[in-house]
Amino acid sequence: MSSAERNQLFESFSHVAFHLELRDDYGAPVEDTPYARWRRGESDDHDWFDPWRALMKRVTGRGKSVRRVRVVTEPHSRYIEWEHSLTHLNIEAGEDIRWLPRHLLPDGITFPLAGNDWWLYDDRLLAVGHFDSEGRVLGSEIIEDPETVTECRRIRDRLWAMAVPHNEYKP
Repeated sequence: MSSAERNQLFESFSHVAFHLELRDDYGAPVEDTPYARWRRGESDDHDWFDPWRALMKRVTGRGKSVRRVRVVTEPHSRYIEWEHSLTHLNIEAGEDIRWLPRHLLPDGITFPLAGNDWWLYDDRLLAVGHFDSEGRVLGSEIIEDPETVTECRRIRDRLWAMAVPHNEYKP
């Protein structure tokens, strides 16, 4: 499914959507120009981010929760530096975002779904992200297998408890 189709899941979940991010670099066409501007030190009005902000404001305004844990390598990649500089926009739109330095992951932790990022909706449905070798989003796959969902809930709960809230994370 496309990113747009995956975003439609935000209109149908009831309580909590959770995103686990495991990559240090992403590639999304909507981000190419603003990311390039940031790298050159140019200003950005962030209008490219307005559709996501509107979606998050609408969803969280209905009392639903949208949370993320970003597992990141330190020192940060340039992309993660840029993402961190923009996270206040996610927070203002109602998301709750935490950061977890990769070197603080528990020994022996293994990530289900081949280490791909995923969204977990209402503890029952997963949208697993797939990427090409350049980090470009290829799309998402829906998984409802109870064992896989249970494993992702376990990982979510463990990492959420360890991760640092955005306002406290000082890279």
